[in-house]
Amino acid sequence: MEENKQGLLIVLSGPSGAGKGTLCKELTRTLPNLQYSVSATTRDPRPGETEGKDYYFVSRERFSELIRQNQLLEHAEFCGSFYGTPQAAVEQAVNQGKDVILEIEIRGAEQIRQKFPQGVFIFIVPPSLEELKARIKKRGTETEDKIRQRLDKATDELHYVSEYDYVVVNDQVQTAVEKLKAIITAEKCKVKRRSVEF
Repeated sequence: MEENKQGLLIVLSGPSGAGKGTLCKELTRTLPNLQYSVSATTRDPRPGETEGKDYYFVSRERFSELIRQNQLLEHAEFCGSFYGTPQAAVEQAVNQGKDVILEIEIRGAEQIRQKFPQGVFIFIVPPSLEELKARIKKRGTETEDKIRQRLDKATDELHYVSEYDYVVVNDQVQTAVEKLKAIITAEKCKVKRRSVEF
């Protein structure tokens, strides 16, 4: 029985501040076949973020052009900014056997599910809303109004957890990373992902 040569498309969603970015960085650091999909966004860079590594920072005009040219796998608006996943790079990597991880918002994940139903959909949650608020405040990049907006949004988003394949509580980064690695391993062992020739 041979393993499918196509890579996995792994989608991480969850409230802002749940730690998705940290988990993605740790996974791509420790799993050599895992590639992070860089999203395009119209929001301004946060301190320390790098163009082409964290995001592709584009104007609203350029983003609209990408939508018109059907070059985005998914796109959504979140807290006044637009986010989207460039399609060609993701498809190329998966077809070459690389596993690709996307860190995207819930509406974006719904769009991915329609185009890639074989994707692995994982919802990341914080241990509590109090912890989530503390994490967002610790960033030091958000106004009180923005923090309130993000917490309201997080409360709404938690209702979507049942639409995902897995849920991982990010209380301790290393523990959450080990759970994500176990999910990836299990998905690669699924019968539907293997050819049945002996």
